[in-house]
Amino acid sequence: MVSRREFLMAAAALSAITAPGVGGWARAAAQQSLTQDQLLDFEPLGNVTLIHITDIHAQLVPVHFREPSVNLGVGAVKGLPPHVTGQDFLDLYNIASGTREAYALTPVDFESLAGAYGKMGGLDRIATIVKRIRQERGDNVLLLDGGDTWQGSYTSLQTRGQDMVDAMNALQPDAMTGHWEFTYGTERVREIVEGLPFPFLGSNIYDAEWDEPAFEAYKIFEKGGTKVAVIGQAFPYTPIANPRWLIPDWSFGIRDEAIAANVEAARSEGAELIVLLSHNGFDVDRALAARVSGIDIILTGHTHDALPEPVLVGNTMLIASGSHGKFVTRLDLDVREGGLKGFRHRLIPVFSDVITPDPAMTRLVSDLRAPFDAELKRELATTESLLYRRGNFNGTFDDLICQALLDVRDAEIALSPGFRWGTSVLPGQKITMEDVYSACAMTYPAAYRSNMTGETLKAILEDVADNLFNTDPYYQQGGDMVRVGGMGYAINPNGTMGGRISNMTMLKTGEPIDPSKEYVVAGWASVNEGTQGPPIWEVVEDYLGKNPVVRIEENRSVTVAS
Repeated sequence: MVSRREFLMAAAALSAITAPGVGGWARAAAQQSLTQDQLLDFEPLGNVTLIHITDIHAQLVPVHFREPSVNLGVGAVKGLPPHVTGQDFLDLYNIASGTREAYALTPVDFESLAGAYGKMGGLDRIATIVKRIRQERGDNVLLLDGGDTWQGSYTSLQTRGQDMVDAMNALQPDAMTGHWEFTYGTERVREIVEGLPFPFLGSNIYDAEWDEPAFEAYKIFEKGGTKVAVIGQAFPYTPIANPRWLIPDWSFGIRDEAIAANVEAARSEGAELIVLLSHNGFDVDRALAARVSGIDIILTGHTHDALPEPVLVGNTMLIASGSHGKFVTRLDLDVREGGLKGFRHRLIPVFSDVITPDPAMTRLVSDLRAPFDAELKRELATTESLLYRRGNFNGTFDDLICQALLDVRDAEIALSPGFRWGTSVLPGQKITMEDVYSACAMTYPAAYRSNMTGETLKAILEDVADNLFNTDPYYQQGGDMVRVGGMGYAINPNGTMGGRISNMTMLKTGEPIDPSKEYVVAGWASVNEGTQGPPIWEVVEDYLGKNPVVRIEENRSVTVAS
């Protein structure tokens, strides 16, 4: 594994002024006491401040969210952040076990630390942080939203994203880009974007018929006596990872050449700082930074990584700000004489018991949730196990969903997508409808039941594995492996397409999967138009009605080659 010293050498080379992201608040956390002033204390630097939030997934209120214990990297990025987890992560960043910081950034002792440190996030806490930074830095602040903002909760689904639009408008970002936003469909996205008081940037989204830019590519802001260009980069594989039929008018892609052209155009307009507001995913952005010159900062999103220090690729700085409202990044910049001369960075964990809620945002969030309050609080079952989503190969909430699919849809094998959004439920807590929707609130939720051959099942697993573990990041789509119920398999992440998956076995009988035999398979979130079946939340609710106490045994069905 790369050493922490080796990892930080590049940062030191770029700027001697750089402050590590684990400063005074981390020391206070290690002492088991922390105040809001300590958490937000920051020695200002330079003339421009960027605030970055991303992948909130419509979580208006504080949540529990467990970070992954497995997040493998392949090829050149094996063992590099963000592909470092658990105790290795703590060692890399010199974080003491048992601290608030360890709780926020890793799954180590998550259950016990969650009881001690509570929930994280909440738009009213984020509003407090944003207002304080704006008070300190005046008009020299840019608040940038990396997308996946309007989707991921019961209230966002019921309002088709309007709850988050209203809340974010109150927060007053300067620009945003998107991904899951597009799953509301072309007309709804157009309707919202046309009414936003700030630009929705998408330099890589083109009109599918005329091959012309469909959204504003970049915006130049004058801050601190300099010009800052923000280029928007939406998720490039949206029509593949999500239903193309929802957005037939638009085409997507990484489009290196368009980014380079926009960098050049912004420079020609006098921009001294180039920021890419990206939803590519971390490894894609790391590769892009090496291929496209002239980008000073990439605010990365999509893969939900939270890193307490920047990662540098040449002269480009990558910032990863986590997900679900758990973190806010503050980045102070010294921009002068035509370029970036220094920076100071802080990944601010949004501890809900430390940050005082902003009263105006608290009222707004309460008003937005009020019409749905009874349904949000409706209790379905009690869990004896920690329910969580993140992990390359399985998560206990996904195990629950697979059990529901097997039972309610009377299937032999269950498939559940490897989404990275969804909150955690602690042992002993009630599972509410809000919890269920936070794991599956989407616009194409049909739980299908169909016959698939063993050959087809292997092809599905191989395809998803290649999307996740292709050594060329430009072929990675983010997310995690499809979750499987009723069947086990072995995987070699370092293999090649068609050769990663083996030993597919029925768990009940131990029999090998027959390539030519048909199996009854239940799943959900198919990107195919016209998929039939009840919405997945009804399937889970039905199952919990028959199983009011949930206990998830350790999942040993996936064997990973080292």
